[in-house]
Amino acid sequence: MGIAEVALHTMPGAFAAHSPASNLPLVADARRRKRNAYSLPNVRALQGLLKFPRLRSVRRQCQQIDDLARVTEGYGNWVKDAMNNASQVLDDVGMADQAVGGNGGLNGNAVKPAPQRRKTSSVEDEAWELLQESMVYYCGSPVGTIAANDPNDSDPVNYDQVFIRDFIPSGIAFLLKGEYEIVRNFILHTLQLQSWEKTMDCHSPGQGLMPASFKVRTIPLDGDEDATEEVLDPDFGEAAIGRVAPVDSGLWWIILLRAYGKCSGDLSVQERIDVQTGMKMILKLCLADGFDMFPTLLVTDGSCMIDRRMGIHGHPLEIQALFYSALLCAREMLTPEDGSADLIRALNNRLIALSFHIREYYWVDMQKLNEIYRYKTEEYSYDAVNKFNIYPDQIPPWLVEWVPPKGGYFIGNLQPAHMDFRFFSLGNLWSIVSSLATTHQSHAILDLIESKWSDLVAEMPLKICYPALENQEWKIITGSDPKNTPWSYHNGGSWPTLLWQLTVACIKMNRPELAAKAIEVAERRIATDKWPEYYDTKRARFIGKQSRLYQTWSIAGFLVAKLLMEKPDAARILWNDEDAEILNALSTNRKRGKKVLKKTYIV
Repeated sequence: MGIAEVALHTMPGAFAAHSPASNLPLVADARRRKRNAYSLPNVRALQGLLKFPRLRSVRRQCQQIDDLARVTEGYGNWVKDAMNNASQVLDDVGMADQAVGGNGGLNGNAVKPAPQRRKTSSVEDEAWELLQESMVYYCGSPVGTIAANDPNDSDPVNYDQVFIRDFIPSGIAFLLKGEYEIVRNFILHTLQLQSWEKTMDCHSPGQGLMPASFKVRTIPLDGDEDATEEVLDPDFGEAAIGRVAPVDSGLWWIILLRAYGKCSGDLSVQERIDVQTGMKMILKLCLADGFDMFPTLLVTDGSCMIDRRMGIHGHPLEIQALFYSALLCAREMLTPEDGSADLIRALNNRLIALSFHIREYYWVDMQKLNEIYRYKTEEYSYDAVNKFNIYPDQIPPWLVEWVPPKGGYFIGNLQPAHMDFRFFSLGNLWSIVSSLATTHQSHAILDLIESKWSDLVAEMPLKICYPALENQEWKIITGSDPKNTPWSYHNGGSWPTLLWQLTVACIKMNRPELAAKAIEVAERRIATDKWPEYYDTKRARFIGKQSRLYQTWSIAGFLVAKLLMEKPDAARILWNDEDAEILNALSTNRKRGKKVLKKTYIV
């Protein structure tokens, strides 16, 4: 049940006696009468219902998201109070939500039927065709794109679902093309899924969690063998491999929400009460107090783009960069009100602490490596240099020769007595985009990519991480994962979708020639190779052994890169400028840090 719908349950008067759906104007009838050879008998209808335990209670016809907004208009503070109390009602309300569906089969997704593909004049034209074919529809309106749309794939597993993180480049491509409807629909429909009941083994995660993906299904209605209904079936990680909740989904959702407003000029979406409430729920989940001493988000393995065991549990850079970016984006969009003061204060404090922590402790260049090499260990004091008790022997032999004299990067992870020295592309690139990295650090990261082009780009951009885990290290860290073998998939594979993040970072730092060079490399073969999900081997010579073809975010990533090179100013919808208040706070903090306490006491 969506946040706004829950709020309606709390309204007094006429609303108390009826379900919210009975008070909302309904649009096109989503029921399909099939009085032909494809009619489903009663037994099969029952089987279909048994497959979808979440889709119980009330079943409703399709509703447009604007209808709910019209109902909430005019109630003023009364509605806002209901919104504030919505979280208390969530556990007592049935799980029925607004149906988001399409024209797929009983167990299929609602994907627009692929037209006969014509010969195109360029790689870019073909990419636009393929992106259009991957669109998912609900009640005649587009709501997302599926992960992959290979017509020859008989077993798509979950690649026929709409993933939050996978849709980001698709959404940006549509925004840059002036097609705003699909992005708006995606933002609002995924918001409605945020407060659905999500349980695994009798345990539920915190409120505010966004789903990893959703699947549009057409299912039979109760008591009518000839009628079907479109419903949305979200996955919050309880069906995913490894059963890991997607920490990055909510962060990407906030970033896309801001990009939509900046590109379309339509700020009414981010100002909606339900959107503001959803954004606050994500922030409260991320800013909740815990046992951790660090300002970084503590997550388990597989909670982001690298969604399998790869030794990134703890405080992975990718999550921290997205977290920092989402905090800045949310601060821009939160409407000023009394109830937001504490949240904004906590947000600002976290931004300052996170920025200092990443810039100071995650950064590695030749100078920093030499410092680590000379670290003393077992320092017990408040002014210790080696604060995390890092042992110099942790510096891997490959790194000593790999880091160029001019260049540096943020390491992949930092925990007590552990530094993950692998280079993770997305985390470093988004640190540039979000201004988590300083100007000097941002240029140094791009210097390193340029210097190590044969390692990180080679024959297809871009390595998801470098280097790969091999031999005994691969067995211990990945659990001998047959999909993450050395130089494949997440373990040193090359992912074309990372091209768009590289392009944004290069444009922001006024180095578009580096992005143009990478785009040229990708354009030579990506269409001929049928738009693979990833490439294998050190130099990305082979299409990945388990790579899906016609991977949507490979297609969209290429398109976004091309569009941004044509209109570089458009990249501003994605990046965050350096914050003067944070800079000032960091400068003050460093000055204070140099003072030595005269006397300290341990109680």
